[in-house]
Amino acid sequence: MQNTSFTIRTMTLQDYDGLRALWMTIHGFAIRSLDDSREGVEQFLKRNPKTSVVAVADTGEIVGGILCGHDGRRGCLYHVCVKEDYRRHGIGKAMVVFCMNALKDEHINKVSLIAFTSNDVGNAFWKQIGWTKRQDLNYYDFTLNEENITAFNQ
Repeated sequence: MQNTSFTIRTMTLQDYDGLRALWMTIHGFAIRSLDDSREGVEQFLKRNPKTSVVAVADTGEIVGGILCGHDGRRGCLYHVCVKEDYRRHGIGKAMVVFCMNALKDEHINKVSLIAFTSNDVGNAFWKQIGWTKRQDLNYYDFTLNEENITAFNQ
């Protein structure tokens, strides 16, 4: 990467194509057929219009993104990613700070996220910026819609 100049801003539905293109470049990234479709992201952004974020390079390319939302009590970060050749330039941390401030503006006091255990880069990032790995709970999942298939980028 030649230039590390980027802008952090609130995500809109117009960012979807660039965001999806970014998602498809991330090795090991999980895409859900319904939740991560244009319609799924639109529904998420309508419910959380001010909390999700994108990082945009000077070229206009989306080089980072976080789907961030809350249920009125706890915030959650989803699909945190930075394009590989833009990593280690503060983009991830700047996006996380943006989301944290947006959640604080909505009176949310606690934030969680899920990182796959095999995501060494992501897990190192969260540890490095001061997040706590929980050892005191188990995460449970139940699929309500079998058509919402998860596929991992190879």
